[in-house]
Amino acid sequence: MASKKQYNIILSGGGTGGHIYPAIAIANELKTRYPESKFLFVGAKDRMEMEKVPQEGYDIKGLWISGIQRKLTLKNLMFPFKVMSSLLKARKIIKSFKPDIAIGTGGFASGPLLQVAASNKIPTLIQEQNSYPGITNKILSKKANKICVAYEGLERFFPKEKIRITGNPVRQDLLNIDGKAVDAKNHFNLKHGKYTLLVLGGSLGARRINELIEQELDFFDTQNVEIIWQCGKLYYQQYKFYGNSKYVQVYQFLNEMDMAYAAADIIISRAGASSVSELCIVGKPVIFIPSPNVAEDHQTKNALSIVNQEAAIMIKEEDLDADFEHKFSQLIASQDEQKHLGANIKKLALVNATKDIVDEVERLLNK
Repeated sequence: MASKKQYNIILSGGGTGGHIYPAIAIANELKTRYPESKFLFVGAKDRMEMEKVPQEGYDIKGLWISGIQRKLTLKNLMFPFKVMSSLLKARKIIKSFKPDIAIGTGGFASGPLLQVAASNKIPTLIQEQNSYPGITNKILSKKANKICVAYEGLERFFPKEKIRITGNPVRQDLLNIDGKAVDAKNHFNLKHGKYTLLVLGGSLGARRINELIEQELDFFDTQNVEIIWQCGKLYYQQYKFYGNSKYVQVYQFLNEMDMAYAAADIIISRAGASSVSELCIVGKPVIFIPSPNVAEDHQTKNALSIVNQEAAIMIKEEDLDADFEHKFSQLIASQDEQKHLGANIKKLALVNATKDIVDEVERLLNK
């Protein structure tokens, strides 16, 4: 039910699609409930949220902030100045916007913003997507009022009494892709007698997955497979010319993910938290290739939580050369295995995540 109440709602999250889309999903649900409210996003100045959030119809302000690099670089020397600058700007933003609540979905910018909000006694809610939280959310959790998580066992990192298991918000258009396969294949000009493989390496791209796809193009041709290949922003110039072939389409970024998922018969993906949550809802057979370059190897943990339920296949980067062709051709050859994996992964979907998170936001607003 839409309410006449008006709130000022500030949201922060970014750096990757995994932090941006949950924030947008939460804002959309809040807008449905409180259409008179005002919304403001806060991101990191040079990151993708500055482009993606306005495309969704929301205002955004940018902070001069980035993460700490692991080695000594000029960027690290700038870090204290960036933090000071971001805290000052966050203070100004909060003073002029006067939010009733601040919501953080992770990423660099959410640190200074939620820190300032909490110290001004504004209720704050954190949404943690991963099975292993980043440093920003660990620090913020001490002052946050509520922490919505997607995995069990996070009381190791966060105060137990603040945690609520909700799952990760996903794009609403993914909830009803059933029955769209024919339209989706036409949308991408795909042939209907072939298998469609959707390749996802995250919004920026995944070097090792891209190398694998390039190396296996002839193999895919022998398997009667056509490919929708999202190679990512960092790699598009390198791989775009493959998109001229008869059975490969190369994209820097896929804006209509519902169509891409609906067209797919099999999906190869990283195992970032948002991707895993989306793929559970999509309910198609998935081969996870987790990124080994993330804190505490959390993508492998995310993928294993699905594989252990007989709901996906996982191949580590180091095993791709030895195992990929064998595992892929086995999957393509077995309709039963495809159905089995698709049905099992769908059972793990937490489809009400956005609604459950916004229920928590409402409780904080009504206190």
